[in-house]
Amino acid sequence: MAKLPIVIYPNPVLAEHCTPVTEFDEKLAQLAADMAETMYAAPGVGLAAPQVGKTLRLVVIDVSEEKNQLLTLVNPRITAYSEETKVCEEGCLSLPGIWDKVKRPAEVTVRAQDLQGNFFEKDCDGLLAVCVQHELDHLDGVVFVDHLSRLKKDRDLKKLHKLKLEAKKKRAESESR
Repeated sequence: MAKLPIVIYPNPVLAEHCTPVTEFDEKLAQLAADMAETMYAAPGVGLAAPQVGKTLRLVVIDVSEEKNQLLTLVNPRITAYSEETKVCEEGCLSLPGIWDKVKRPAEVTVRAQDLQGNFFEKDCDGLLAVCVQHELDHLDGVVFVDHLSRLKKDRDLKKLHKLKLEAKKKRAESESR
């Protein structure tokens, strides 16, 4: 397995609408395994294919404390949303250092395929429901800050820009030593 580079916002691939997976082969299984390794190493609880530069409808999620309950969703779609909503603080591996509160349905049902192409449904609540919605947004070119008011989104994107500049400055300083 190989750790993949994570695409950072505003890379255009993050705004793309992903294409359905049609080939359920070893290449897909390897991509999913590499995505899982990347997610665990980051560390994160979810990762969508566009976050590693692939415009496929593929997501890996593991919200367990032990990091031993990997959920792989191929061609996922949400088939039911609860009327009840919940506000949770979200972050994103593609927007490092940015966290903000997002209001989403408290429960969802997702229908997807596994790596062999078999269909299944899963009822999700709590952190899993938030993560499923967050990752599926990526498949439609949406990042979590798109759910915020213009003022909050602008504030978060300015912070992201500042963090990138600070990281670049630190890299330059360490390279000049």
